[in-house]
Amino acid sequence: MKLSSYLENKIFYILFQISTIIVLSVLLGFAEIPLFYIALIDIILLVLLISYLFCDYHFQKKKYLQITDLVDALDEKYFISEIIPKSSNVENKAYIYALKQATKSMNDKISKLEQENLDYREYIESFAHEIKTPISALSLSFDNSKDKISKKELNKIDMYVDQILYYARSENPEKDYFIKELNLSDVIHKVLLKYRVYILDEKISVQVNHLEKKIYSDEKWLIFIVSQVIQNSIKYMNKKDKRIEINASENKDNVILSIKDNGCGIKDSDLSRVFEKSFTGSDRTKSKSTGIGLYLSKKICNKLGLEINIYSKYKEGTKVEIIYPKSNFNKMD
Repeated sequence: MKLSSYLENKIFYILFQISTIIVLSVLLGFAEIPLFYIALIDIILLVLLISYLFCDYHFQKKKYLQITDLVDALDEKYFISEIIPKSSNVENKAYIYALKQATKSMNDKISKLEQENLDYREYIESFAHEIKTPISALSLSFDNSKDKISKKELNKIDMYVDQILYYARSENPEKDYFIKELNLSDVIHKVLLKYRVYILDEKISVQVNHLEKKIYSDEKWLIFIVSQVIQNSIKYMNKKDKRIEINASENKDNVILSIKDNGCGIKDSDLSRVFEKSFTGSDRTKSKSTGIGLYLSKKICNKLGLEINIYSKYKEGTKVEIIYPKSNFNKMD
C-alpha cells in the first residue's frame, strides 16, 4: 500500500483536523492568549496529527500485507472469506459480509455447474458404451459381407466414439485405471491389428523391433494413447514409400517406446503447439483432423505419470516417444 493512496483515503480526516486547529487558534487569539503559546499549541497538535497518521499508516500497511500475503498463499482462493481476519471497523465488517455472501453465491453456482458437468460426462460415457454394441454388430456384418468400404467408415466412427469415451474419462482416469505388468509387444500388436485395414489399403510398411519389454500400466489407456499416434501416422502419410517404424529401448529408469513415420512432418512453428486442444496445424487439411487425439494423449500421460514427446522435420517425418517409468505403480496427479 502506497503512502499517497493512504493519504488520499484520509484527506477528509486531515482537512477536518487542520480546520479544527485553525478554529482553535482563532478562538485563542480572541481570548488574547499570547501568540507564542498559540503557535506552540498548533505545533503540538500538528505533531500529534502527523504521529497518528504515521503510526496508523504502518498499522494499516501491515494489515494490508497480511491479507494480500494470505490471498497469494491460498491455492483455492474462493475460501478467502472464511479465513480473512476479523475487523472491528464497521465499514470493514460490511465489506467482509458482502465478500462472504458473494463467495457463497459463487461456490453454490460452481457446485451446480460441477454437478451438471459430471452428469453430462456420465451421460456421454454411457452413450459411448451403449453405441459400441451396434458398432460391433455392424462390424461383424461387414466382415461377413466383405464390404471393406463400409467397414472402414465404421472403423472411423468407432475411433471417434473412443475419443468421446476417453475424453469423458480423462478428468479422472485413476477411477478407471488398473495397473498391471504388460508386454509392450502385445500392446503394439493389438493396436496394429486395430488399424490393419488402413495399413494394408495404404500399403504402409510397418517395422517393429525390440518390443519385448515389460512395463507397468493400464492396458486400455495405453492402447488408446498409442492408437492416437498410429492414427496420425497413417493419416498424414504423403509419400509413395510409406513406412512406420516402432522400436523400444530402455535405460536404468525408463522404457522408451518410439513410433516414427516418414509422413508430411510438422512445421517448426507448429511443433510446440501439437498437444494443444483443437490445434490442427497450419499446413494440414482441417477436415482430416480434429486436434483432439494428441491433446488427449498428452493429458492422459500427464495424469498417469507418463511422458510423451514429439520430434519432427517438415516434409521428412515425425517421431513420437512415450516414456514409461520402471516402476510397479505410477503416481497420479
